[in-house]
Amino acid sequence: MAAMNMVGAINLALREEMERDPAVVCLGEDVGVDGGVFRVTEGLFERFGKERVVDTPLAESSIVGAAIGMAMNGLRPVAEIQFMGFIYPAYQQLVSHAARMRNRTRGRIGLPMVVRTPYGAGVKALEHHSESTEAVFCHIPGLKVVAPATPLEAKGLLASSIRDPDPVIFLEPTRSYRMLKEEVPEGEYLVPLGQARKVREGKDLTIVGWGAMVPVMEKAAAQLAEEGVSAEVLDMRTLAPMDFASIVSSVKRTGRCVVVHEAPKTCGLGAEISARVMEGALLSLQSPVERVTAPDITVPLPKGEHYYYITPERVTRAAKRAMSF
Repeated sequence: MAAMNMVGAINLALREEMERDPAVVCLGEDVGVDGGVFRVTEGLFERFGKERVVDTPLAESSIVGAAIGMAMNGLRPVAEIQFMGFIYPAYQQLVSHAARMRNRTRGRIGLPMVVRTPYGAGVKALEHHSESTEAVFCHIPGLKVVAPATPLEAKGLLASSIRDPDPVIFLEPTRSYRMLKEEVPEGEYLVPLGQARKVREGKDLTIVGWGAMVPVMEKAAAQLAEEGVSAEVLDMRTLAPMDFASIVSSVKRTGRCVVVHEAPKTCGLGAEISARVMEGALLSLQSPVERVTAPDITVPLPKGEHYYYITPERVTRAAKRAMSF
């Protein structure tokens, strides 16, 4: 078992799934010869050839449209969009076709395809390179949305996404690509979609998040522990369908909830989680649900990003408000 970062873990998952199933193909801008903008697909072109690792034109709508056609005809395409901020030209393909094909054909045609894309801020990138708009995909019936937090999780979730019979939007937190390493096994390793992961046990409040926010939440929980507050940390892993049952179960035990996401606050997933907690655990709540989010603005350019990005201190302040209500 080797220690690797998230880039290495995703590369390993892609290689193993392509070796396991000849129907799995990769496509996207620069995924072949160059190995992808973050080198996530490095080495795959040399190993599997140009017919299974396809360099495409700079046309996101065409990339996803081609993936839909491939999936309809027996392949399992894994399409890469270089940054989440570039995915919007393909949104029509995803909403009008990918998400609806199973329903449109009354179950005769499924679309086993994955659209991978880095998302989120924290790396001081340029405009369009730091988007976190997962809610616009979670709102669409027929799309599954996944956001891993660690290298091990990334490998297991990607393998499960590739094997899934329906289209999956696989969001890779840019900030976490090379931030940490952990041991990742070679060979079969699957993490089921739709199940949350309890990162840390706690009894005083529940902190909920995903992706790059999980390490932030863990740091906040450690700070709170020093002050005598026991925080439970949940990594949602899959955003659609989301494991609301695990959230409600946790909040029923702790009585308090803090939701953390780096997307803007208005109509973010924190609002949906808050509503589900109210519906399922209202009589257990000892304080209103707190949301720690980005402001309702476009991600600032690098010089101002530190004013925008979520910090452990912001999470601890929200937890303390909940504890003192």
